[in-house]
Amino acid sequence: MIQPADPAVVRVLAADGTIAPTPAAERYLSAIDALTDQQLEDFYRDMVVIRAFDRQATNLQRQGQLALWPPSYGQEAAQVGSARAARAQDHIFPSYREHVVARIRGVDPIGIIGLMRGMTHGGWNPNDPANGNTHIYTLVLGSQTLHATGLGMGLVFDGRCGTGDPDRDEAVIVYYGDGASSQGDVHEAMVFAASFRTPEVFFLQNNQWAISVPVATQSPVPLVRRGEGYGMPSIQIDGNDVLASYAVTRAALDEARAGEGPRAIEAVTYRMGAHTTSDDPTKYRTSAEEESWALRDPIVRMHAFLEGKGASAAFFDDVDAEARAVADDIRERTVALGAIPVGTMFDHVYSEPHPLIVEQKAWLAEYEASFGEGA
Repeated sequence: MIQPADPAVVRVLAADGTIAPTPAAERYLSAIDALTDQQLEDFYRDMVVIRAFDRQATNLQRQGQLALWPPSYGQEAAQVGSARAARAQDHIFPSYREHVVARIRGVDPIGIIGLMRGMTHGGWNPNDPANGNTHIYTLVLGSQTLHATGLGMGLVFDGRCGTGDPDRDEAVIVYYGDGASSQGDVHEAMVFAASFRTPEVFFLQNNQWAISVPVATQSPVPLVRRGEGYGMPSIQIDGNDVLASYAVTRAALDEARAGEGPRAIEAVTYRMGAHTTSDDPTKYRTSAEEESWALRDPIVRMHAFLEGKGASAAFFDDVDAEARAVADDIRERTVALGAIPVGTMFDHVYSEPHPLIVEQKAWLAEYEASFGEGA
């Protein structure tokens, strides 16, 4: 765990919301100084709205509307800052809890809901320009890093990075967690990324727990050093500081886009909720640990910062109202999705019609019909 005065970590906002940059943050302060009041308020709005969405989705799963839900509670700053740092032409490869990243890039959150409800294998079309080059969620740990590196290699081969035109050069950012960082796929992706100098940022959200395995068990050294092992410039940031996340990711993407090769970022944060709604974190972590991290809540921190800058009560009220509206809207649209047609489970088992599957689908339809109306 990073300590409050750790000079190696990039932190701009202290836990109380005051500007207190660490020595490692000094080189990024000009990017933060260039942010407008509107951009700063947007950071806060993004975090508050997605937390309301996240809580509503958790409630929907508890009420039987979703098969599963992976909360992002506590990780909002790492995600908002990094997503806001990307350019429109950049490619986003999420894991499965980057809800606000997808929303910022233009994805309708009902697509995430549909995926977790079991109504689709994808959720949205990554080729639709409205979705901001956001590739679909990947529930297989770490595999998205291979996809991202493959696309990054393609950008190199096609001359779509390193041309010196920042408005056209493209980069890739891939999100993964501390548990996934121990998967072989991640390390293979890093090998190829380093070898082919892909325009890629590996964005590791270290939320301290790989389900029930603490990060101290996963690695005897800080996870940021794994990127260093492959020759990538690697930076550890306070993942609960949205300003640090924005500034460091912005610089890393700019460098990658310019043809300087891949970068790695470890955002040290905390998963305040369960791993997923099938998990019970009280079985393996203490309330004292949760309370200590609650004192570093990224939303509370940004609220204090904006309040100190003179943000009005009306602004905060407006954000809260929007958050409630978004949560209410997602509930209404989730319920309106209706039941999942049972027969669809047979439709894409094979690319061509298969007699056994046709037979099974017909049998199930006949069996269900035998119960009669309203059974």
